[in-house]
Amino acid sequence: MVAGPFGALREQLTDAAATFAGSADALAGILTGIVDDVDRALGERLEIFPVCHHSPASALAMVRRLRHKQPKVIYLELCEDLQPLLGELRNCRLPVAVQAFASELDGFPAEWGPLSVVAPVTEASAEYQAIAYALETPGVELVLVDRSTDHVFQWSPRHDAAAEGDSGRADDGGPVDDGGPAAATASTGGSGEQTASTGDAGEQAALHGDAGEQAALHGDAVGVEIGDLRPRFAELEAFLLHHGKVRHWSEWWDQYVERPLATADHDTYRQVMVLIGSLFRRLRPAGSDRTERDEDRERYMWTRMRQHLAASGADPADCLYVCGAFHAASRVEQFGLDSPAPDFAITPRTGTRWRYGLIPSSHSAIEAQFGLAPGSVSIAAAAWTRAVGGSGLTPYRLDGQRGGKTGKGRRKAVPAVVAPAGPVADRLTGFLAAPPALDGLDEAELRGWCVDIVRLARRNGYLASTADAIAVFETSILLAGLRNRARPTPYDFADAAVTCIEKDVVPGRRDVRRLCEILLGGDRIGQVGYDALPPLARDVLDRLQPLGLDLEKRTIGRALLDLHADPGLAACSDLLWVLRYLLPDDAVRPIMGERRLGHRSVQESWDLALGRHQRALIELGYEGVTVEQVLEQRLRRSVRGPDATAAGALAAVEDAIRLLDSSRLVDELGTRAVELLATERTVDDAPEVLRRIRRLLAHHRATAPTLPAWCEAFVTTGYAHYCTLLPTAFVEEETGVRQVGAMLGFLFSMESLALSLGCDRSQLELAVAQSHPEAPAKVALVWAARHQLGLLPLAELRERCAGLLANPLVVPAFPRYLSGFVHALEPVPGLAPFVVETMSSAFARLPDPVLLPWLPTLITTLREHGPELVPVLVREAARTFPGTLPELDAWVPPWRGSTAVPAPTAHRAAPVGQVHTLLAAHPAAVDAVAALLGCDGDWSASPAEPVGTAVPALLAGHPATAQAVAALLDGPEPGRLR
Repeated sequence: MVAGPFGALREQLTDAAATFAGSADALAGILTGIVDDVDRALGERLEIFPVCHHSPASALAMVRRLRHKQPKVIYLELCEDLQPLLGELRNCRLPVAVQAFASELDGFPAEWGPLSVVAPVTEASAEYQAIAYALETPGVELVLVDRSTDHVFQWSPRHDAAAEGDSGRADDGGPVDDGGPAAATASTGGSGEQTASTGDAGEQAALHGDAGEQAALHGDAVGVEIGDLRPRFAELEAFLLHHGKVRHWSEWWDQYVERPLATADHDTYRQVMVLIGSLFRRLRPAGSDRTERDEDRERYMWTRMRQHLAASGADPADCLYVCGAFHAASRVEQFGLDSPAPDFAITPRTGTRWRYGLIPSSHSAIEAQFGLAPGSVSIAAAAWTRAVGGSGLTPYRLDGQRGGKTGKGRRKAVPAVVAPAGPVADRLTGFLAAPPALDGLDEAELRGWCVDIVRLARRNGYLASTADAIAVFETSILLAGLRNRARPTPYDFADAAVTCIEKDVVPGRRDVRRLCEILLGGDRIGQVGYDALPPLARDVLDRLQPLGLDLEKRTIGRALLDLHADPGLAACSDLLWVLRYLLPDDAVRPIMGERRLGHRSVQESWDLALGRHQRALIELGYEGVTVEQVLEQRLRRSVRGPDATAAGALAAVEDAIRLLDSSRLVDELGTRAVELLATERTVDDAPEVLRRIRRLLAHHRATAPTLPAWCEAFVTTGYAHYCTLLPTAFVEEETGVRQVGAMLGFLFSMESLALSLGCDRSQLELAVAQSHPEAPAKVALVWAARHQLGLLPLAELRERCAGLLANPLVVPAFPRYLSGFVHALEPVPGLAPFVVETMSSAFARLPDPVLLPWLPTLITTLREHGPELVPVLVREAARTFPGTLPELDAWVPPWRGSTAVPAPTAHRAAPVGQVHTLLAAHPAAVDAVAALLGCDGDWSASPAEPVGTAVPALLAGHPATAQAVAALLDGPEPGRLR
């Protein structure tokens, strides 16, 4: 037991386990096991460098080790197929994320798509320091050894990911489901970052923006990260937080691990990190799916490193393996270069085609992605800045890196705190036994925080003063003392500021804790440079240059387009409308102008925020070379998917006409719409189908000499299709009145065109005759349809409605009949006067005790089922009823007034009625018609005989016409017209 450098530590831990646990079995096995893991990791010929997610201490230790060791090969735990993208980081402002994206899946369930894997990279991470060193140092090779993005999904079934993602964050290499069906995220573990300067436009935009918007930069992704050291069950985490007197895990790590390791030497750092990783690994329940996946990852990485060493012939002494501390304490059989275990069998990738690129990231996006405490990444970035300044280290940076100076201009000699080469020595015993070095109170720093938070609070509406700054200062020191801290941490300061300034109200949209996050580091947002953008994104920016805006800024720009004065801007207008369709709503937003079928605005105004939605624009580049190609592909996919409908296909046709003006694509989509309509078994989308096909027919009639073949086929297919489904739709309870009305609207409005194309009207008549609904609204629709077909005269329809009003058992349901008649205005618009008449008769005849109970039902029914048809009734009522009160007193409803024409006599009285008055006012027109028909008559100038003999002569000369008109108008008996 005492052999090796850690023998004494093993004995101490065994004795402690026997003393405190009463047994040296389970606890002693765990304690000595973690020491064995440390001994094993440090004894490996290939140097293992353990890191932690967003740890400035890991980044500092990495900088020191790289300057001392100068390795020639660096093995990095990151998806191996992301390596070609790392060189593009020099064209970006960090933080950004390396992304793999796949929309066309082959080997994965279709409902998983699109798939996305992102790996956030920030400057204050050990991984970025290793990447920058490898890419900027000649003769150094960087090799990514983790599983490919394809294997991420091969090994991570979505139902398993959802089960493991209860905490909302990822495990060490295990994906977690954020609730979205589309993506997975891989994190390099480097989420600390250099704080932006006050002159950084992107940073300033972030400080004044909504944190929730930036937290969504990674989308609805699943996280896979390395170097994440966090206990995997709630009991241990709660125990550590309680006894550490902290609120969340990020604060515990900063207090008890991050600060003590910031100034530790290399050997101490390695031993402590492996110790912590082994502890959390051994406390995880054995045999879990997550553990199995992690072990498979470790086998994968060791297999890749062995293969590379065998192929390159590199000396392991010149290599460095950078991985999470969790994986540094691995116990798989393939661990180590001298392991006799065979290589891990790596399964081939699926046929899914992955596309790669860079997308912007942010501190809040990393926190949201991996379930970190809000502000923890910003605080880590601020700690990195202070540590770099205090230690005199010069971190590595890629040449040309945006957002700061290059490392070459600031490089200076730095004493490396590295143990001399030799056998492994026990540094754990001294580190665990000795109290941490306590930093004294930096009053200047704390005083500056207090003054700045009060100033920032006043800008955001708080009634803060100098007294509050003093209170925050004293409270911060008090809280640090209560928590056994020598100096207040940023977390103590934030708690004190909330207590002293916020009190019980938040006047603005930012609370004090959010203001502290902004003060201590802010939510810095990265940006992908122009040279690192995919071809589509660069093409968009180039084509929008005539607008004269800096589209890479995160601010909103206003673009004014006068297409009449400058026709050259028409190309920009077309592109903006395409981007409006493809990008989120607030990325490209029209303020003035519209683009619809047959109409293009002469002047347009746009709000452009492409810089804020750079991620969405970049992901378009994974789908095609130009936005037009992406739009065409999306329209095709929308009509070929399993949930495609005829209404959706017609919408795609409209979009193709509006945005692409491609007759070939329009014909293809229209043909697909015909196929979808013929196979539909429901009529749920009938209103949408009717509205869109009417609009498309009107457009083609106005712009082309003939209708396209697909339009004619759609009309004939729809006519036969809806005739077939009409009887069933009338009796099915699942089919609403609105859908049935739309079906009848299609049949009647398209009837003339359908008959000219060869359809048979008897099919419609049979369908109506076979319809026997029981619902009142659908009964009214059947009556309206029969009336339109000439099978139900208006007089009989009026009698039926009068019978309904006379039946006290039916009166409560009469609003439903009215609802049916209102929907009948779609297929039979000529019923508008009758509907106004029926509604007016009901209000006139029914007493208040009957009318008032069903009046609310009538209003709610019309609002729910026919809001777009109510204006038709209002306009008809405006034409029917008088416009002034005096006229209303003497007004007689047209359906009650007499339209009889008295028989001609020698001494007849002056005929009455509006028609006779109109004829008397314009005798020349009547004389012309009478002369055309061969009738003679004279007009009397006396008021007693205003019409003379012309009108009676017309009526007597053409009795058949008079009878037909009387029957059509349901007027007096034909005999009375003679």
